[in-house]
Amino acid sequence: MTLKTASAVCLLIGLVSLSPAAEGDWIELYNGKDLTGWVQRGGKAKYTAEGDMIVGSTVLKTPNSFLCTEKLYANFILELEFKVSPVLNSGVQIRSECFETEKTVTAAGKTIKIPAGRVHGYQVEIDMDPAKKRWWSAGIYDEGRRAWLYPGSLGGEGKAFTEQGARTSNPDGWNTFRIEARGDSIKTWLNNELRASITDHMTPQGFIALQVHGVANRPEMENLKVCWRKIRLKELK
Repeated sequence: MTLKTASAVCLLIGLVSLSPAAEGDWIELYNGKDLTGWVQRGGKAKYTAEGDMIVGSTVLKTPNSFLCTEKLYANFILELEFKVSPVLNSGVQIRSECFETEKTVTAAGKTIKIPAGRVHGYQVEIDMDPAKKRWWSAGIYDEGRRAWLYPGSLGGEGKAFTEQGARTSNPDGWNTFRIEARGDSIKTWLNNELRASITDHMTPQGFIALQVHGVANRPEMENLKVCWRKIRLKELK
């Protein structure tokens, strides 16, 4: 192989390896001013635009709440930073849905009824409670359908996932998510460390949503905060 040919091959390999990142421009999902482009579904938790952050606050006696993008996304890389009151469970929905009428889906031979108005779909978990000692942030949960996928029915081992999460998580400050959905592949990273990887084809596209988990009627859980910032997305082919 000549030097010129070898250089051409190296250039081609470099272009191929970089192609996913070159498929689209980064889109800011939060405009830094208000919640234009988002719609709330589910419960009545409070969502506010506060400078560079979207802030979710718990409200008693209301179910899980979701601030959802108006636009649907199929293949993408989603990056964001989050900070949460450690005792508050939360998450980021991707490829999620919500219908005005009851729907029925079948998975693993089981029939699942989804009530009207119920947000459901893939959720990238936020779980930072030191007291529970679980540390499953960036695990993948199927909200309103099949429950835990990773660790769970599609891979991962709970003990090892917990140990990695305890080492990787920052319960007192900001954390970063990177989520890649391409075809039937979904992968997650927490603070630049790969956490979950599944192959699943149940939902090929849907909205993205920021969850404030319901806290029932526990006064000590009222007005807890979860904050998101630097929310950006790159669509993939």
